[in-house]
Amino acid sequence: MPGRIEDYALIGDLQTAALVGRDGSIDWLCLPRFDSAACFAALLGDEGNGRWLLAPTGARTCSHRSYRGDTLVLDTFWETPTGTVKVTDFMPQRDRAPDVIRIVEGVSGQVDMRAELTLRFDYGAVVPWMRRADGHRVAVAGPDSVWLRSDPPVRAYGRDMRTYSDFTVAEGDRVAFILTWHPSHEKRPRRFDPYEALDHSLADWDEWSARCRYEGPWRSAVVRSLITLKALTYAPTGGIAAAATTSLPEEIGGVRNWDYRYCWLRDAALTLNALVEGGYLQEAGAWRDWLLRAVAGNPADLQIMYGIGGERRLTEYEVPWLRGYEGSAPVRIGNAAAGQLQLDVYGEVLDSLFLARAAGMRDEPHAWNLQRALMDFLESAWHQPDEGIWEVRGPRRHFVHSKVMAWVAADRAVRTVEALPRLKGDVGLWRSMRAQVHAEVCEKGYDARRNTFTQSYGSEELDAATLLIPQVGFLPPTDRRVIGTVEAVRRELDLGGFVRRYTPDAVGVDGLPGSEGAFLACSFWLADALYAIGRQDEATELFERLLTLRNDVGLLAEEWDPVAGRLLGNFPQAFSHVGLVNTALALSGVPAIRDC
Repeated sequence: MPGRIEDYALIGDLQTAALVGRDGSIDWLCLPRFDSAACFAALLGDEGNGRWLLAPTGARTCSHRSYRGDTLVLDTFWETPTGTVKVTDFMPQRDRAPDVIRIVEGVSGQVDMRAELTLRFDYGAVVPWMRRADGHRVAVAGPDSVWLRSDPPVRAYGRDMRTYSDFTVAEGDRVAFILTWHPSHEKRPRRFDPYEALDHSLADWDEWSARCRYEGPWRSAVVRSLITLKALTYAPTGGIAAAATTSLPEEIGGVRNWDYRYCWLRDAALTLNALVEGGYLQEAGAWRDWLLRAVAGNPADLQIMYGIGGERRLTEYEVPWLRGYEGSAPVRIGNAAAGQLQLDVYGEVLDSLFLARAAGMRDEPHAWNLQRALMDFLESAWHQPDEGIWEVRGPRRHFVHSKVMAWVAADRAVRTVEALPRLKGDVGLWRSMRAQVHAEVCEKGYDARRNTFTQSYGSEELDAATLLIPQVGFLPPTDRRVIGTVEAVRRELDLGGFVRRYTPDAVGVDGLPGSEGAFLACSFWLADALYAIGRQDEATELFERLLTLRNDVGLLAEEWDPVAGRLLGNFPQAFSHVGLVNTALALSGVPAIRDC
């Protein structure tokens, strides 16, 4: 059985990432990209679907572990009756081929170790052919090859389509295992010194982390979240994956299992704010540039998500040979929600580009023409029902958040031209649209009896996305309707002191059976909203309770199950870490860029 979601730590090389369990097993790794097929898929099945175990012989779980300072280099310690050993896991930023390096170091005494490598390409379906070559164990199947060596050499042997090594380390001994993916038609990958690679990786991450300009009371949590966002960045394009995994469930044993290894436009503005205010203008600029490339084309064809390279086709299918995390089936690859109509994404794109200008980023010559084209389409399309921010697979509705973000799009277009008259556009039409949307939302999306905005027109259901109404400037935080909405969401969407997105088991809301946990990004939004309406102490108390949900190495998934006391959903989740950073900034008195 795989570990609990919180039992995993993340390592990565800014093009893909692996999950390392407290038992010393790498149970998830896709090569060569985040969205490639996994060669270790035990996370969604069992050890026969691929994993790499490296631990003291017979040990079940480590004594303790941590990242080394503000880096993505993981140190795991094992205290055994005969001695103590440390395993250091990392992935150096690549020049070409991805590498996973695991260094075993004797700390005291003498410890018997076991390495067990089970490679299964194509999400655990394909057993590769193993051979020896140039001091490596080589696994080959189709286009994929994986090369394994040790430094100094340790005897490896094969059994039952797996590769084993049994060895002993004493105090001061070091043994490095280097696993490299390589196209199977090419010659073997180049050799390098794994210990030098470790020094370079530590220096790279230390230099990057030192650029963080946040100096508030939650600096360590903010830096770890920013490192996680960096780790989820696909360096060649600047796209940021929503998570490193697919199909980790929103309900154990349920069917709400989705592939999150793609880039969502809904994350754009909030991510941009977190990166800029964290001091990472280069990363923010790369994310902005990815956004411009991804959304180029016919505005009517704008998708809610794209591949990490900007790909549009994210065809969804099920993998029947994987039983799913703790039996949570189906396992899905791809995401059919890419074809949904979600009108809020137009507002998120316009808001992101507005924030980029406000942050002083160099304006791309074609960016304004793209924004005008988006507004031309939205002006005639905002009246339509859609699937909304939460990608419901039920009937389309007039979601309040979608309409609010249509207002944001018009507002940012108007404000851009007002600030930069050299940019041309139909400002009169956009002002009229802005006023129409505002009036309609306040009339049809507001329940005067309960003093709250609702999830959709004519519905009594609530939606945590309405907590963003004051944040995006639709209404001021002092407005009684905003205060009423914050109170209603806090009361009616409460789950163990945190916040659900909506009521998933309400009839006909999202077209899916079952339920889900508290949504962590929405819980951070509640803290932001409480702070905005003047309840700073309550906001701080909620934020600090949210910090306690991080695992032992500071990572968050998408959701939290307050009954079982465990994380749920894909992991680590960029949206949760973006929420953490932005809430820390707000509670520390740092204004959002759009408010400066």
